[in-house]
Amino acid sequence: MNAKTYEIWFVTGSQHLYGDATLAQVAEHSAKMVDELNSTAGFKAKLVWKPTVKSSEEIFNVATEANGNPNCAGIIAWMHTFSPAKMWIAGLKALNKPLLHLHTQFNKEIPWSEIDMDFMNLNQSAHGDREFGHIVSRMRKPVKVVVGHWQQESVRKRIDVWSRVAIAWADSQTLKVARFGDNMNNVAVTDGDKVEAEYKFGYHVDYLPIGDLVSYLDKVTDSEVAALVAQYDAMYDVAANAKAGGKDRQSVLEAAKLEIGIRRILEDGGYKAFTTNFDALHGMHQLPGLASQRLMADGYGFGAEGDWKTSALVRTMKVMADGLPGGTSFMEDYTYHFKGEESSILQAHMLEICPSIAKAKPRLEVHPLGIGGKAAPARLVFDTAAGDGVAATIVDMGSRFRMIVNDVKVIPTEAPLPKLPVAQALWKPMPNLEIGAAAWIMAGGTHHTSFSMAINNEYLTDFAEIADVEMLLIDSDTTVRNFKNELKLNEVYYMLKKGF
Repeated sequence: MNAKTYEIWFVTGSQHLYGDATLAQVAEHSAKMVDELNSTAGFKAKLVWKPTVKSSEEIFNVATEANGNPNCAGIIAWMHTFSPAKMWIAGLKALNKPLLHLHTQFNKEIPWSEIDMDFMNLNQSAHGDREFGHIVSRMRKPVKVVVGHWQQESVRKRIDVWSRVAIAWADSQTLKVARFGDNMNNVAVTDGDKVEAEYKFGYHVDYLPIGDLVSYLDKVTDSEVAALVAQYDAMYDVAANAKAGGKDRQSVLEAAKLEIGIRRILEDGGYKAFTTNFDALHGMHQLPGLASQRLMADGYGFGAEGDWKTSALVRTMKVMADGLPGGTSFMEDYTYHFKGEESSILQAHMLEICPSIAKAKPRLEVHPLGIGGKAAPARLVFDTAAGDGVAATIVDMGSRFRMIVNDVKVIPTEAPLPKLPVAQALWKPMPNLEIGAAAWIMAGGTHHTSFSMAINNEYLTDFAEIADVEMLLIDSDTTVRNFKNELKLNEVYYMLKKGF
């Protein structure tokens, strides 16, 4: 998933006004903070201490150094003392990495009986950070502001959220999506401006002819297939017809061949996400359901029917969630269960749901699909664990991209689903189905989503901030009236912003 070790640079601001002794204390304090955070906070990225910046030249140099370092995912800025903001203009103007402003101070409490002017001159974050905040705001620089003492658990959690998003942003700048086949015929919401998407998010989308994939499949050996199928047998509960000697065992062998071939073509092309289309299966024996599920479990993004935006977002959210409990998957709204305030949506897809969200060991089954005109495909069947999650999508509104995020609660099904051989989740959109679905539809949301039980809406808010795109949140506080007003106000704001 994430072989590269990313860094977050910790940059402390001050000035020469206070003398060498004070500056030495500033450097000592910031270094001690970085050391403790690295050893106790459990951040996804390593914090790297940088010498205190005290002039416009030093600030510009650290910003351009960060820009040129592929391991640097972002910068945390903190003003220990007062740091005149005009010094920061050139550096902030040059900086193209994500920025977090940590509004904290080294000491937790005021030493009431000992505080003097030397202490006041040293510990000036309360107004030094406000000076820094002013210039960031005036320059309209995207930033996350975290307020509180640096040893506070809630502060550390918010820093870790942002650092994971910064890593995901760095990953997205080199994210290549392979499209096997085009978008499903005449579907609007899953398509969009690929040039603008690369400009805004870094997502690069390539069309790969099915013939290229078939040529990879032709090179897969029987011994390679046998070895992978042995893994299947060990990892999953295998249905009788899919076991060795079962009448549909050949479909399992074909599924393994598809997984090996797709994995190789993705690796050779440097792709981190891919799409398929059930209308584009020339030379293939079945739709690659099991292959898509297992590749997602390994960190690849996936989108069905050519949905490259969801495929890329699944990858981005998987990077954010890497190592956290829960899972992340491609998902689709399928059918409703109307039950008043307890109304819910059955989420599934024909085949391709990631087993990272399964509540128990998945079952490997083979069933006819009834679409695509090919042989019965293998797939993993499971229920999703109950709990809180988030569903997100990116849509192209013509003049801009819009991210839509809905908090959801996964609930158990009221009865087993013995005749529905797919992985599924049943969830209640917040605040309820009536409002949640109405808001999603009014916002132009897709029927596909990137779903996660490992992250929450704060991660996606941070990502939209870094990408500088519109973000709409549907949560427990959403009302239709307020959401309509937000849509109207956003329309005016983004039209004016584009004009500027």
